[in-house]
Amino acid sequence: MIHILFVCTGNTCRSPMAKAVFSKRSDELGIKCIFSSAALGFCDDSNVSANAVTVCNEIGLDISFHKPRIIREHDIDVTDIFVVMTQGHALTLRSIGVPQSKIYVLGGGIPDPYGSDMVTYRRCRKSIEQAIDVFCQMLLRDYKDRI
Repeated sequence: MIHILFVCTGNTCRSPMAKAVFSKRSDELGIKCIFSSAALGFCDDSNVSANAVTVCNEIGLDISFHKPRIIREHDIDVTDIFVVMTQGHALTLRSIGVPQSKIYVLGGGIPDPYGSDMVTYRRCRKSIEQAIDVFCQMLLRDYKDRI
């Protein structure tokens, strides 16, 4: 079974939203895999962003329970696809030895909404939804024997 890790800077906005959107979409498409999310950068074990919770609730997704966490060595060992939010995240993963072939930049890059207004968070969520659809189609095409 394939292991997917959604990665952003603080694991408080983009990667939890992407994980939630992926969870719903993968269920709809019958994609079976193991997936989670983590932070590459600063992670103070705070809570998920309130605005991220709100915009996910608007589409029937509950991420209020999410607790941010930092990426661990174990994650690097077991993950088949690192779904990152920016090229910078991809470069950071490469610098710690993750092969480029295991890195997927979601939507070509998803801007960080942290600290922004609800319009920005909704725009981010919409970008994630569209990019997750493309990602799922790639999984169905390229990993069909593992999902």
